[in-house]
Amino acid sequence: MRISFSMNARRAPIAFVLLLPRFLSALCLAPSGEAATPPDAAPVILIQNTTVMTVSHGTIEHGSILIKDGKIAEVGQSIKAPTGAQVIEASGQFVIPGIIDCHSHIAAEAINEGSVSVSSMVNMEEVLDPEDIDIYRDLAGGVTSANILHGSANSIGGQTLVIKLRWGQPAAKLPFEGAVPGIKFALGENPKRSNFSIPGQPRRYPATRMGVAETIRGAFSEARDYKKTWDDYHKRVAAGEKNLIPPRRDLKLEPLVEVLEGKRYVHSHCYREDEILMLLLVAKEFGFTVRTLQHVLEGYKVADELAAAGVGASTFSDWWAYKVEAYDAIPYNAALMTRRGVLVSINSDDAEEATHLNQEAAKSMKYGGLTHDEALKLVTLNPAIQLGIDKRVGTIDVGKDADLAIYNHDPLSAYAVVQKTLIDGRVYFDRDKDLASRAEIEKEKKTLTDKLKKEEKKPEEKKPEEKKPEQSPKPPALSAAPTAQARAVQGGAL
Repeated sequence: MRISFSMNARRAPIAFVLLLPRFLSALCLAPSGEAATPPDAAPVILIQNTTVMTVSHGTIEHGSILIKDGKIAEVGQSIKAPTGAQVIEASGQFVIPGIIDCHSHIAAEAINEGSVSVSSMVNMEEVLDPEDIDIYRDLAGGVTSANILHGSANSIGGQTLVIKLRWGQPAAKLPFEGAVPGIKFALGENPKRSNFSIPGQPRRYPATRMGVAETIRGAFSEARDYKKTWDDYHKRVAAGEKNLIPPRRDLKLEPLVEVLEGKRYVHSHCYREDEILMLLLVAKEFGFTVRTLQHVLEGYKVADELAAAGVGASTFSDWWAYKVEAYDAIPYNAALMTRRGVLVSINSDDAEEATHLNQEAAKSMKYGGLTHDEALKLVTLNPAIQLGIDKRVGTIDVGKDADLAIYNHDPLSAYAVVQKTLIDGRVYFDRDKDLASRAEIEKEKKTLTDKLKKEEKKPEEKKPEEKKPEQSPKPPALSAAPTAQARAVQGGAL
């Protein structure tokens, strides 16, 4: 790792001391030279002699996957490696489609704009942090795509973004090309700020659940009127009218118009059945569909209503009772909603949780009796459908992106550990290389640590003493027995 400073030599040691801990942290957690496959990676790769869990058309024993130019070119048995192909021997291992996290907050420098209750003008793409170490950690858990959501401090939050976890690439290379954009909504305690206030400042509206409903309804009333204004303008232009002045753009309302037009997905944080039904009524009133309800811990209570509305559910496997509105959550939620016809995924909402989403999905086999294939879909095909990217990822089929995770055991086993993670046919995580690079990383870490300690031990430079300004002579002190004039001054008579 190279460290350079654009400052004069006298200030460089100070900057080194201040910035070194950040570099040490990065060194401890990810290999600097092996994080991402170089651009000249082999365009043809064959993964052979493995168990291929396609998700879409069963499991292929002793199967192979041929990858060309980042796409799956062939899947089956007895596939011969073309000349010059890179061969990955995966005997005794298991390959699944890359895991997709439908609710993530990684790779972002900030996630909440909590100053107003409608912040639809802000966009997660503008705060992407490609150096967030959680990208690498989640790759090590088999995650290849994630839906980066705004926080839940707002009734209507910011614009969301689907990314691919291309560790080592710049921020501009992270967004999932062609993915449908989204927007974050939130219901319940978080947007009404039940547990948040600033002393001395008035509470932000809304402060109740009915206020949250009114806020969403009011915003879409404005968006509907705004849309009509632009529609009328475009009709007049199409009719040939000249010298028309276009309406004033409103960056807060434009994303909501896209929701009304079906061009932007709504992903809404929620917990309780009453607020879930409330949002479905508002959506019906304005003619849009909620793409997913996030968390949706009481979804099992209204599963039939969710299925009838065509709303997806992206939930936790077994988190509950961490706050009042989560008290009625149960680990059977995912299975019960699945059995009632709801499209369900298991998400993380947490960088660490994302490293073992395969195991989180497996819990639905114990709590609710889902089959192996149904459980695997909870973190592959189902979230891909919810995010509108299932034509490219989510299953192992010819023509799809070569986003794959290779495990040493059945991926739904507690013993399963990711060996390699591929995105677009490139190996972005390799466990063997990761382990091999750790000694070198520790050596570099020690070198930097020793340098830090050396800088800290250096004596501070002594600055020349500043010359104090000459003081004017002090007046003579009053005697113990002051004169009559002095007594008069002290008493204020003069």
